[in-house]
Amino acid sequence: MIIGLTGGIGSGKTTVANYFANLGIDIIDADIVAREVVEPGTIGLTKITDHFGEQVLKTDGSLNREKLRQIVFTDSNAKQWLNQLLHPMIRTEIFTQLSKAKSPYKLLVAPLLIENGLDAQVDNVLVVDITEEQQLERTLKRDNSTPEVINNIISAQVSREERLAKADDVIDNSSANLADVEQQVHNLHKKYLSLAAS
Repeated sequence: MIIGLTGGIGSGKTTVANYFANLGIDIIDADIVAREVVEPGTIGLTKITDHFGEQVLKTDGSLNREKLRQIVFTDSNAKQWLNQLLHPMIRTEIFTQLSKAKSPYKLLVAPLLIENGLDAQVDNVLVVDITEEQQLERTLKRDNSTPEVINNIISAQVSREERLAKADDVIDNSSANLADVEQQVHNLHKKYLSLAAS
């Protein structure tokens, strides 16, 4: 059984995923997979460098994600090219990792679960929910980014309403009370264990 965990930028997906991991659940994180497919020496990074030039590399030869993000969120053709390259690679690797996971149910953490149609590949969609104002505020605190870039990312993701409409379960993270979030995870863990057992 696969649970798809999603939420907008800054919603607290990682915090929620870590609570599930503490309960012994295998986590496959699409963001981590996305980094793995562009590590130095991979075909992914070679193709990106051939397309965008050395400007997207750091001095150590790794991908400069900030630089690439600036390019693709201001140029829709660049974004489309990058997505066509990386999405099939990421999808293949995600399903390889899911097939190797051993826990009673597995958690696929994917910011773009709905946008990329991965919600059709999971048994339940779990949304971590906060307001758009909170997304901006929390992401500004966390990332070295501008309100403009963050708002572009929020706009590129499905709307909060759309995400909630697709949700089988919702974790409310608006209070930022971690004990409360952890309790919500525990309750869902029990539910998922019994679903996986049936």
